[in-house]
Amino acid sequence: MRSLKISFVALILIFGSAYTQAQPVLPASNAIDKITNAYIGVKNALVESDGGQAQLRAKLLLKELSANPEQRLKPEQKVQWAAFADKLKFDTRHISETTVVAHQREHFGTLSKNMFAVLKKLKLNTLTVYEQYCPMKKQMWISETAAIRNPYYGKQMLECGTTRETL
Repeated sequence: MRSLKISFVALILIFGSAYTQAQPVLPASNAIDKITNAYIGVKNALVESDGGQAQLRAKLLLKELSANPEQRLKPEQKVQWAAFADKLKFDTRHISETTVVAHQREHFGTLSKNMFAVLKKLKLNTLTVYEQYCPMKKQMWISETAAIRNPYYGKQMLECGTTRETL
């Protein structure tokens, strides 16, 4: 009876170990896509001039940025990520701490610049994104569509801008 229990425990350990090893490791692109989607949520809230929604979306973005996406990166990508992670979190934190759209838009400019730089360097996003530029504000942003929807002026100047690059 004792040997039967030992055999049973051994089988559980063997199958449990095999199951743990068989769990797929999600690629780094999944983490980068989650970050990109969260950023786009912030951008879309600012297009609507909705400070409350921008605040909520920034909290989600901060959560994704803090989920340690660098764990899945290659060594050279980790260096590139490290150069931008704190900057991305800084601006996202500021956006998440207020509902004042004008203040959110100030931080959105540098957030966008750093977000585009990290996406361009890592080359991991599976989503097509567009670098768009507002000549009036002299700021860029990232969009999921080629259509211009200006987050700096919202409905006031919704279609002001140009697409400069596609990733």
